[in-house]
Amino acid sequence: MAKALEQELFDYILRLDEAEKKSVLQMLKTFVKGRKNKTAAITIEQYNREIDEAVARVEAGEFYTHDEVIQMAKNW
Repeated sequence: MAKALEQELFDYILRLDEAEKKSVLQMLKTFVKGRKNKTAAITIEQYNREIDEAVARVEAGEFYTHDEVIQMAKNW
């Protein structure tokens, strides 16, 4: 599936003139640059550590009930 999509993109890019190619390239750079700020990859070890920390907080009673969250939202 990905290969077919990449091929289709490539086929369309070949049909563009130089100005259009520059415009598409700038658009793609903007997409990728924006994405980097939104997601940061973490290791599986970091992911598991964060899960373990969250479970420990819940087990220690450090959480809000659904009713408490509803009340907080009303008071926002």
